[in-house]
Amino acid sequence: MHAESRQGTLPNAQWSSRSVGKRWHRAFFALLIRIGGRRLAYVMMYVVTVWYVLFRPFVRRSCRYYLDRRFPTVRNPLARLWHDYRRATALGGALIDRGSYGILGPRALDLDFPEGPRLAELIDEGRGLIILNSHVGCWQVAMSALSHLRTSVSIVMHHGAADIDPRWFQCAGRQVPFSIIDPAQDMGGILKMIAVLEQKHVLGLMADRVFGNDPNTLEASFLGSGVRFPVSPYRLASMQGTPIAVVFSFKTGFSCYRIQIARVIRVPAGLGRSNTAYAPYLQQFVEALEDFVSAHPWQFLNFHDMWQRSG
Repeated sequence: MHAESRQGTLPNAQWSSRSVGKRWHRAFFALLIRIGGRRLAYVMMYVVTVWYVLFRPFVRRSCRYYLDRRFPTVRNPLARLWHDYRRATALGGALIDRGSYGILGPRALDLDFPEGPRLAELIDEGRGLIILNSHVGCWQVAMSALSHLRTSVSIVMHHGAADIDPRWFQCAGRQVPFSIIDPAQDMGGILKMIAVLEQKHVLGLMADRVFGNDPNTLEASFLGSGVRFPVSPYRLASMQGTPIAVVFSFKTGFSCYRIQIARVIRVPAGLGRSNTAYAPYLQQFVEALEDFVSAHPWQFLNFHDMWQRSG
């Protein structure tokens, strides 16, 4: 999850991982976390977010892509502004929680993952495991909870040169609890992804965003409008019948997150290269994501215009 870039809010612009915030913003909030913990950082975040929502129109515009579809009947200007603020503070809170986890360690948050043993059972099938995530809750913290699986975990994650949000886990010299595969490398890192699964390890993929101009996409209806989603996760699963676990996290209290397995998707082996062959399995993911945003509307933190790619 990144604080969305302004580039990503412009019509027909490709998404960039570059953050809205500046380096000194991250350093300032890291200092607040070290001095006064999460509560002090939250107080400042609430104040700063008021300024961003009132005086930075691109923030409201970024909020609207999703909110106009999730709450289509809300037309009162003050109610819409309040919704923008709630969504922006949800992102701010997730960033602080991620930073606190990296700076203060696991004691900063209470993670509840009652279905953890189920992931271990899927790994024990001996075909590796693909974990599909989305920009919901605090996904970086959720991925860190996978360390108890006692197997290697690799996450597909793009870090642009101008992206200043990541590396929270390294703020206090803490080792990142997973390996990173950057899709910007040669062949989109696909050979490394295949190697992870061939070694029967865990591969984590973000399933709600297309990187660059990837032709390996399919359109599915999400919140009533077409969105192009990547099809690569399902094609990777089909290579050797690797099970897919759709894993979401959501906040249940000020310091509490719950991690859930929203769905297990079984893609048959040997479906080939045709994108359309994977439509039923993509649809399962989209249905799981719609169920999530229905239950937790403020914790969907993808601020990119997903719908502009349709058609």
